[in-house]
Amino acid sequence: MAVTAAMVKELREMTGAGMMDCKKALNETNGNMDEAVEYLRKNGQAKAEKKASRIAAEGLCRVATDGDKVAAVVEVNSETDFVAKNEQFQSFVEAVAKQALATSAKDIDAFLAEKWNEDSSKTVSDALVDKVAVIGEKLSIRRFEKVEAANGCVVTYTHGGGKIGVIVEAETAVVNDAVKEAMTNLAMQVAALYPKYVSSDEVSEEYKVHEKEIITEQIKNDPKMAGKPDKVIEGAVIGRLNKELKEVCLLEQVYVKAEDGKQTVKQYVDAVSKANGTDITVKRFVRFETGEGIEKKVDDFAAEVAAQAGM
Repeated sequence: MAVTAAMVKELREMTGAGMMDCKKALNETNGNMDEAVEYLRKNGQAKAEKKASRIAAEGLCRVATDGDKVAAVVEVNSETDFVAKNEQFQSFVEAVAKQALATSAKDIDAFLAEKWNEDSSKTVSDALVDKVAVIGEKLSIRRFEKVEAANGCVVTYTHGGGKIGVIVEAETAVVNDAVKEAMTNLAMQVAALYPKYVSSDEVSEEYKVHEKEIITEQIKNDPKMAGKPDKVIEGAVIGRLNKELKEVCLLEQVYVKAEDGKQTVKQYVDAVSKANGTDITVKRFVRFETGEGIEKKVDDFAAEVAAQAGM
């Protein structure tokens, strides 16, 4: 049977695989659509290995929750933003998030090796390879984290359609809509301002000493500080370090919705605690940003198309 452009288009819409991959699958199966889909799946392992050298820096973060006590966030990467918008890819990321919600795995290797909840005959890694086959790009389940609140609640927030995923855990005797709304506001703060710690109490002395050394050298090399007494320089160092800590510690940051532009996150949490007759303690937060720390590869798209077409 002659393979037509319409058949290639139909198979691509069904599977999300690349155009040339779909054309080859149809040629190999004499135009049988069902067999072509199976062909793409069967070639998953080879395709995954072939694409292993590519860089997957796009993708999505997704969160999943079980009531207000358990939450999980995952990051699944693709090579292109085009695939990240693919419905099949998005459904797969949702399934990975649900898998993370139920997992007992402590690291990514154990997670990939466990049984896939949607098909117990496969592992999570097998399911990933299958998805590589039909989508036609290198995909990677990069990381996951599961948070369980023993005495309080967890809230989640997703920003930018899945570019950032956040979980905030709070310890509180009262869990109502007002408290959860407040913690959601904090999750939005975490997404927007990227704190590294909950409070300055979490910052190690080693970090502070290291930062003080850097700041000291910066100030000493500042012409405006030339000839200043050591006491003045020391005061400037402490002042700059404290300012830095306010930027990287969530509770010390200025609350983004503060009406006076001065209220800190801690003051906001204290006010919510008082209004709801409880003591709220922010225990931890998790923030995933898609592609964070991955060096993205810039390709010559025209050259890639020409190569695929054999030009």
